Amino acid sequence: MPDPFDLVVVGAGPGGYIAAIRGAQLGLRVACVEKNKALGGACLNVGCIPSKALLDSSEWYHLAKQRFERHGIGCGDLRLDLARMLARKNQIVKGLTDGVAFLFRKNKVAAYHGAAQLVGKNRVMVAGEQVVELEAKAILLATGSEPAPLPFLAFDGVGVVSSTEALMFEQVPQHLIVIGAGYIGLELGSVWSRLGAKVTVLEFLPKLLPANDGELAGLLHKALSKQGLEIHLGAKVTGAKKKGKQVTVQAEHGDDMLEFTGDKVLVAVGRRPVTDGLGLEETGVRLDDKTGKVLVDDKYQTSVPHLFAIGDLVAGPMLAHKASEEGIAVAENLAGKPGHVNYSAIPSVIYTTPELAAVGLTEEQAKENGKPYKVGKFHFQANARAKCLDETEGLVKVITDAKTDRVLGLHILGPRASDLIGEGVLALEFGATAEDIARTCHGHPTLSEAVGEAARAAWDKALQA
Repeated sequence: MPDPFDLVVVGAGPGGYIAAIRGAQLGLRVACVEKNKALGGACLNVGCIPSKALLDSSEWYHLAKQRFERHGIGCGDLRLDLARMLARKNQIVKGLTDGVAFLFRKNKVAAYHGAAQLVGKNRVMVAGEQVVELEAKAILLATGSEPAPLPFLAFDGVGVVSSTEALMFEQVPQHLIVIGAGYIGLELGSVWSRLGAKVTVLEFLPKLLPANDGELAGLLHKALSKQGLEIHLGAKVTGAKKKGKQVTVQAEHGDDMLEFTGDKVLVAVGRRPVTDGLGLEETGVRLDDKTGKVLVDDKYQTSVPHLFAIGDLVAGPMLAHKASEEGIAVAENLAGKPGHVNYSAIPSVIYTTPELAAVGLTEEQAKENGKPYKVGKFHFQANARAKCLDETEGLVKVITDAKTDRVLGLHILGPRASDLIGEGVLALEFGATAEDIARTCHGHPTLSEAVGEAARAAWDKALQA
């Protein structure tokens, strides 16, 4: 057995590897255990990174077909080389996962590959090429999540797939049926729609993206429908039949029964925490009866004092950056520093076109609070940079406290919303007002001016509206 560690992290995803590196930076002796050969977890290998690579590649292809000519660019005989597109995606993934391995070496984090199991007090057994037992003062569980199946429609990796397989289709599907209109379903549906597939999206809930601001979610619904995605809301999937290479999905829509037949069905109804095989029950770690998530206190400590858990294993949004922040907080707390996470300032991003990004309260939530609030809006149609980019769809929406002018929420539907949302996160983190944002000088011409003008509209009156 190696000498005892200060911290053993189980899982090398964006929560685990960040926690390991931060702990090592603060002087802790750290090991990280990952069951897969490549580091980086689901995010880098089969989630955030490969999906964004395909979103960008497919968007370029779509623009070349639909918009390049009006920019004076002729493409001639345009064709899709899907194999090359997938190879580019894989190259990006490898570069980033290799980068994590480099950071481990640089920061002297000991990496172990194999399945981890909690055994006895303060010990982790790693079953890899060899079986190794690691001892640590603290153990951090960061094993992430996996796609959740439907009970009557098991994944087969061919016709009925999860997001993992939907990132590596060797051919563009003729008809892709997506069950679930969350960010995973909409993003991957967008990828394959741009590349030529017919895409049908079935969503049980009566509206798209209910956790997002209703106005902007509605506008995104219209935009995606205009792009060709066939979206059915209030559609309860009740069963499916496989025949040859075809899958027929049945759904209830009010009093009507609907049937859709496609060659691929993507089940994107959510994700579930990965806890099997860890030995949590034997160790005495308490789980939430409804969600299966690990119960922790405000320091991410489980019911077992030396065990901690973060990321998709615990309550809160299943977001890579949320997991990273929690990993940093745990490492800092263990090193005697005041680590914490401000959950009111965690952004969410949906990488469709247009992008939808948000932080803080939606207008619906502001209404529910019962306190007076103000709303400022600015449309990208009036933004000079958006016009130059030929990306004028969408708007910026700022929600403020009517009495104090403090920013309560920022919602952006439009170009580069994923990058622009950072200004709103900073505003919430520092308790800024709409006036603070409006009086901040934004470069011209930039998309960020739309944020400034929306804030000005909430505080006083937009100058360019």
